[in-house]
Amino acid sequence: MGVVEKIKEIEEEMARTQKNKATEYHLGLLKAKLARYRQQLLEPPTKSGPAGTGFDVQKRLVMNCFNRFPICWKGESRKYHILHPTTLPQSTLLSKLTHTQSETAAYEFTTLTAIPGVIEYKGARIQLLDLPGIVEGASQGRGRGRQVVSTAKTADVILIMLDATKSDEQRKLLEYELDAVGIRLNKSKPDVVFKKKTTGGITFNATVKLTKTDEKTIRTILAGYKLHNCDVMIREDITTDEFIDVLIGNRKYIPCVYVYNKIDSISLEQVDKTARSSQSLVISCEMGLNLDYLVDRIWEELRMVKIYTKKRGAHPDLDDPVCLRKGSTIEIVCNSIHRSLAPNFRYALVWGRSSKFSPHAQKVSLAHVVQDEDVVSIFTK
Repeated sequence: MGVVEKIKEIEEEMARTQKNKATEYHLGLLKAKLARYRQQLLEPPTKSGPAGTGFDVQKRLVMNCFNRFPICWKGESRKYHILHPTTLPQSTLLSKLTHTQSETAAYEFTTLTAIPGVIEYKGARIQLLDLPGIVEGASQGRGRGRQVVSTAKTADVILIMLDATKSDEQRKLLEYELDAVGIRLNKSKPDVVFKKKTTGGITFNATVKLTKTDEKTIRTILAGYKLHNCDVMIREDITTDEFIDVLIGNRKYIPCVYVYNKIDSISLEQVDKTARSSQSLVISCEMGLNLDYLVDRIWEELRMVKIYTKKRGAHPDLDDPVCLRKGSTIEIVCNSIHRSLAPNFRYALVWGRSSKFSPHAQKVSLAHVVQDEDVVSIFTK
């Protein structure tokens, strides 16, 4: 029996099992086996032979975003059927936002490879990739699914483009396929400390009351992964799935924005309801509605700050900002400009939101945390 058949068998058994307190332990074991088999499917043993083909996309810019678009689903005939009669215009969106030409047509899966583009946003550059659509079974390699999801794991933000005139089934299918390959959308990493050791058995501690799992289930999962000597510290009320994610260790927690297109084809009541749902945004590519707000939302989800530099006796350079993560310090600013600045650092002057004396400058050290649109002047020894 192959790995795919084993995964299918476990999924069918989980679907048959009623969820209650008595079956919680059994379901935990099944989830651990399922995660292990999926890991084997995504990372098969190395074999001799020609290398496979993938998407050659180099991350040259500060940040990147990815689109997830047309969806297929498996019908009763056990074949693949197109969920939508016409393609979602993800290539049109890429062309309008980045001025990059991507092939468009009135049928599904026009895009067969990664099409990169660059969004210019207030002096910053955002890399946007248009990737082929995901089909059901992409996590098992169907429809070049492994190449698509492997590229998705390197994203800073994922955009899932949906048809506002269709049901939410399209969204659930995409979430399932991405979750199956270890991409956790709009979730944070569980507050769990896990450390392997050579001897001493299993040390288990929990600072909160566990209502979604228990110590017995966790110890059994550890035994299933042949982990008999380790320290486990749980600091939040996690589920069994979240603990398995911690054990595997290669899960990606990526923010996601659900972009609903074709709002010009639905009622205002539906537009209002969709726009108010969590992490959702409504647009119309054909009419160009709300595209500016989409770019603003992408920048917000990236959680970046723009820092402007200033030479002594000169005006700040407002055309070429330094883009960094929120919470960055002056030391990170120095290393982003040149690695020789931090070792020879004397002090820095900061104008902007992070300055205590705004609008006047503040003299700061390397540990000072900068904020968006600060102006920094660095002085060396």
